[in-house]
Amino acid sequence: DEFDAILMDMQMPVMNGLEATAAIRKLDSETAKHIPIIALTANAYHEDIQKCFAAGMNAHLSKPINIDRAVRTIIECARTAKENG
Repeated sequence: DEFDAILMDMQMPVMNGLEATAAIRKLDSETAKHIPIIALTANAYHEDIQKCFAAGMNAHLSKPINIDRAVRTIIECARTAKENG
């Protein structure tokens, strides 16, 4: 199955979202290298957002979520990935 984007939870039990994103980006797959990964987290400090981008994420959504912003972000990231992919 192919997906348009990943909403990445930052606090998961086995590995955090930064580790999971880095692992996905290292996979030997064009899809893994280019699929949009969007952080979904309550961590909204500038340094937290920068860590997300440094790990290979394409965008950051803070909780609580603004639905309009979330939809725009997902669409924009998916569109950019399709244009560049």
